Amino acid sequence: MTHEVWTAKLDAYLDGELESSELAKLDSHLRECPACAAEGLRRLQWKKAIQSAAAQRYGADPGLRERLQKKISRDKPVRHWWPAYAVTMAILLLLGGIAILREGSRRERNNRVVSELVDLHVSALASSTPVDMISSDRHTVKPWFAGRIPFTFDLPELQGSPFELVGGRISYLEQSPGAELIFRVRKHQISVFIFQERALPGRLPNMGPTDARSFHLETWTHNNLRYFVIGDAAREDIQALSNLLKSQV
Repeated sequence: MTHEVWTAKLDAYLDGELESSELAKLDSHLRECPACAAEGLRRLQWKKAIQSAAAQRYGADPGLRERLQKKISRDKPVRHWWPAYAVTMAILLLLGGIAILREGSRRERNNRVVSELVDLHVSALASSTPVDMISSDRHTVKPWFAGRIPFTFDLPELQGSPFELVGGRISYLEQSPGAELIFRVRKHQISVFIFQERALPGRLPNMGPTDARSFHLETWTHNNLRYFVIGDAAREDIQALSNLLKSQV
């Protein structure tokens, strides 16, 4: 590949948005190409400057810097080695800072997605018509989504469980259409969101049950679909409904 092809991937690389295969290739290239490593370091420093308002700072490991400086000092007469040490330091700084930047970007994306889901759930709770398709029959609700969203999914049998299916509606996350299913358990409403994984930003981790503002959330992925279960019901209810859904996938 040409340098232009590699450098075009640097921003996605620094933001942790490359596919794993591309990520490994670019990692390897940066260790071998001083020019691309220097460009990556320049972009890393630029992104750090932007994130400084959020107090996300990066500093070189003092121990690492001290060891490199001592090594350079010992080999000072061999001046032709100096460029190699400069390149090595640039690569180490770049690769060391990437993990910090990726973690900050990943956390910011995840928080944004969770915040949007909470808003969607609260909107459904506050609406006089929380669902577009009112039915407790999964065989009625599931076909209603056909042609309205670009994927299909299965719903569990609720007989013998404390959960009741209220109905469903179309919701949008990051401008991507998905299914929102409303369940009721002991006067609490739980939203189940299903979206295509590739339509969401970055790679969300499987979590749950965890706290999301004043709600509980569990999320996982299966067959390229991302599931979110969110509500103010007890953690045990969130997990129980999640387990019922997982049993169908």
